[in-house]
Amino acid sequence: MPLSRLDAVYRSILLTKFFAKGWGNPQNLKKKVIANREACYNMIPLDYPVEITKDEVWSDCHIIEGQFETPFEKHLPGLMPDQAKIAYFQVILPTKWSSHKIKPICLHLAGTGDHFFWRRRNLIAKPLLKETGIASILLENPFYGLRKPNNQIRSSLNNVCDIFIMGGCLIMESIVLLNWCEQQGFGPLGLTGLSMGGHMASLAATNWPKPISLVPCLSWSSASPVFTEGVMSASINWSLLETQYFSNKIYQNDLAKMVKIIDNDDAFLAGQHFVQHYPASMKRIDKLRKDSEESCKDNNTVDMKNCTNSINNISDNNISVKCESENESNQLQCQIAEEKAAAKIFPLSLISNKFKPKDPNALKGVCLLPVSKHPLFSDNKWREHEALQFMRGVMDECTHLKNFEIPVDTELIIAVCARDDAYVPRGHCMSLEKIWPGAEIRYIDAGHVSAYLLHQKVFRSTIAESIQRSLKKYPVETS
Repeated sequence: MPLSRLDAVYRSILLTKFFAKGWGNPQNLKKKVIANREACYNMIPLDYPVEITKDEVWSDCHIIEGQFETPFEKHLPGLMPDQAKIAYFQVILPTKWSSHKIKPICLHLAGTGDHFFWRRRNLIAKPLLKETGIASILLENPFYGLRKPNNQIRSSLNNVCDIFIMGGCLIMESIVLLNWCEQQGFGPLGLTGLSMGGHMASLAATNWPKPISLVPCLSWSSASPVFTEGVMSASINWSLLETQYFSNKIYQNDLAKMVKIIDNDDAFLAGQHFVQHYPASMKRIDKLRKDSEESCKDNNTVDMKNCTNSINNISDNNISVKCESENESNQLQCQIAEEKAAAKIFPLSLISNKFKPKDPNALKGVCLLPVSKHPLFSDNKWREHEALQFMRGVMDECTHLKNFEIPVDTELIIAVCARDDAYVPRGHCMSLEKIWPGAEIRYIDAGHVSAYLLHQKVFRSTIAESIQRSLKKYPVETS
């Protein structure tokens, strides 16, 4: 099926531009603290403090609002802007439960551009409550609504690393809210979201240690194709990212060495390797910086190529270097050799081959309206740009579901996808069925935008079906 032209037109007329300030701090690319379910869950106390700020009964529902400090700030301080550190949520409950023991509730995570609560409350939460009796809890995304930094324009995240910070926050905050729901006697529990919210819901499910209903809508297994292949790629200033990528000699040269270490001249693999071996990679960058400054001080130059020649001389056959160095230079060479050995073990070439498009012009002609410097038109070899390849690697390393644990019960997962989705291309990305055996994938004959506008009822009915599966498989105890 052809990709949706409506998706391309809609994206073309939007003014929102993503990552206007570039990559951001590479130290913010930590994801390993949230990739291990047991470690992540144990970071959050069961009685994590939650403050209720509003409790009102409306004509058609019972509304509760609350807030809490994000656990992400406690465990990784200094990465978030001040405005994003407090998480806000809203709960939509029935005025009276039909059962004293069965009180199903679903946590809805926001998609791109979904600020505050009104859209999710009116389009999905209140109709879901009316049609099925399932309550909802809505969480405000970091960088959105009340949590939007003062220097951010609309939904335009300033830096690439902000998307990873957002993901880490939502995973931890979802654990807080799901624990809170259990304490309030709600259950069975569910997770859902549309587009970006669907992917964030999937990430949250990987870190919840119990069976939970999951309905990711209009998302897939990684955020990588969204920003490198889909129509969203036209909203990224690739020239800026590439300029930043090459502007810092130490940063760029270190990444180039990583590419050589893994025996593939592909910055996509460098992105994978950089995050895979963080923080060792950053330690080596800092070491290179100090050594180069000291070595070049006498000559009044900062020519990194000349200052790091000794590092380039490491042999491919010297992977088993013993770490018995007598000086700091040998220790640095030993660290590089260790990273090289790790890269040999990690099957990066398989990941690289998976993302090589069969048809380099597959998306050519999708966008109907002219876009300045649109990567789909301005350069037939835009996919070969190192900045884009590095984006692929980093995005995959930090967002690909294969790098996270499998949810406890995949039979409670029903993913709803748009068959002609131009926002979330699926052609070169590993399928959910392979990553999560037992999960069910359903397709709507629509594009991303038309599915969102016309098929909200399908999303709601799928949530209800997943909750019913949970009730059937895990009956609520009479006690």
